[in-house]
Amino acid sequence: MQSIFTGPVYVVRDNIDTDQIISAQHLNLVPTIAEEYEKLGSYALDGLPKSLYPTRYVEEGQLDSEYPIVVGGRNFGCGSSREHAPIALGSAKCRIVLAESFARIFFRNCVATGELYPCEMTERLCDALKSGDVVTVDLDAATVTVKTTGKVFHFKPLGDVRPVVDAGGLFNFARNSGMIAAQQ
Repeated sequence: MQSIFTGPVYVVRDNIDTDQIISAQHLNLVPTIAEEYEKLGSYALDGLPKSLYPTRYVEEGQLDSEYPIVVGGRNFGCGSSREHAPIALGSAKCRIVLAESFARIFFRNCVATGELYPCEMTERLCDALKSGDVVTVDLDAATVTVKTTGKVFHFKPLGDVRPVVDAGGLFNFARNSGMIAAQQ
């Protein structure tokens, strides 16, 4: 499995809720239908106020984001228990969310769906970066290295979460490890 990710970050602040990650009006899209899954990505982070985030995560008319890594502050993914939130980010080609802390249900949905690696920072990264900065995330070393400065930040190791996300989610992990029978 891939353990090193490099790319530009999209930086948000504290208390980014699931309504900001995917607006309620788009919850009628069914992620198990390929076309609807793709469309979900075009709405990722569409609920962010334009006054605070003039650069959009996904540009108008696009399905995918230019930012494979989202950096947040405290309590990322608070609000509801909607699985659509990590799925929309994953559909937009986000692979990692680096946040100071996560709402527990959002963290669990990232793992259960296998869409994102939710990495909990040990220091406040959202104050050190701006959208567009390029970083390298090393999941094995639990580090984030800023390309322009070489500064290294750390996050808590993913531990038992990693193989579940690597497998593509809880059900794939359970099938692969023999916990449940493979699909016929």
